[in-house]
Amino acid sequence: MAVRHRLIRISPSGVWAVLADGSRYADWVVGTSRSHAVRGQWPQLDAAIHYEVRLGPVHLGNETIVRRSEENAFLELEAHAGALGTARIALELRTWGDDCLVIVDEHPLRGAGGRLHNVAFETLIQLRHRAMLARLARLCESQGCATRSSDREAAAVGDVSGAGRA
Repeated sequence: MAVRHRLIRISPSGVWAVLADGSRYADWVVGTSRSHAVRGQWPQLDAAIHYEVRLGPVHLGNETIVRRSEENAFLELEAHAGALGTARIALELRTWGDDCLVIVDEHPLRGAGGRLHNVAFETLIQLRHRAMLARLARLCESQGCATRSSDREAAAVGDVSGAGRA
């Protein structure tokens, strides 16, 4: 079972904002080139996203379905990978001070992926998770910097406007 974690310098709600935006799925999931909603409202239970994987001139379409969703805490997905079968991908968000500890746990469920799962395959998943969590951190932290900057600006404006009051 491939489990990896990363501390992201933003609150769990900031990370959730990225995870809950289905149009950004391909921005943080390694191997996908684009995505769009297929059914339901992402990330509600049983909502699905169609995503595309490009391997040179070959374009493969697959689907990811939400199997569990708890805002700011959990997102569990079932990713369909054609002939390779399906995989369970669980993302857990934990408050860690002002930050968010994101834990990714992935394992094959059905198909060839489960039958072929071994130490070498596990290593590839770990490398994929490292890249995926780095992408997610970049997206979240750049979004968080903008949010934190606007919060600081609003606080500064509030301080200035209240300075002359008795």
